[in-house]
Amino acid sequence: MLRKRVGEELLIVDSAGSVFEACVDSDDGSFVVLRERIDRPSEPSVELTLAQALPKGQKMDYVVEKTTELGVAAIVPLRTRRVVGSQTGEGKLARWRRIAKSAASQSGRNRVPTVEEITGWDDLLATFGRYDVVLLPWEALEPVSLRSTLGPLVAGAARILAIVGPEGGFAHDEAQAAIDAGATPITLGPRILRTETAGLIVLTAVLYETDNL
Repeated sequence: MLRKRVGEELLIVDSAGSVFEACVDSDDGSFVVLRERIDRPSEPSVELTLAQALPKGQKMDYVVEKTTELGVAAIVPLRTRRVVGSQTGEGKLARWRRIAKSAASQSGRNRVPTVEEITGWDDLLATFGRYDVVLLPWEALEPVSLRSTLGPLVAGAARILAIVGPEGGFAHDEAQAAIDAGATPITLGPRILRTETAGLIVLTAVLYETDNL
């Protein structure tokens, strides 16, 4: 704002994600006049949920912020067998929710994604019926390009869940249980991605395939 001059136009996004046209009305940029609200679609046409196995350190902050910018509808912090970052409490949940709110506002979204309570593996599997598609990136599979597989999987889907494992990957029986419950295993190419990267790749690919990028 301090670099704006009198008469310059800008867009303002409020805490609810509403966007307004405005005009600077003071020399120091400290006062603006709102002109009108802009109704522009900012949410994907597909509802995306990311179940993210809890990473070490502060990596979950990054996951929450960046997936919110991409347009995720909900984030499920997930506890799997090989999760290392297990020290979680109400303080961290509150922090992640604040990060989601801030990122949603900054990126001009009309909604703040939900950050769910920390969920166990069996409890997550029990929710699969809520989704049209459940994607399970699993490095144990023979690599197959997303370009050849993802499009048909997400075509026509309204609600999609993507599950990302921890630093040590899913235990084989965990992955098999998810597949038996209805998840579709996919690969993200020949390179092993960090857990905080994999979710961004999956969501971006889904958004691209569903014409939301």
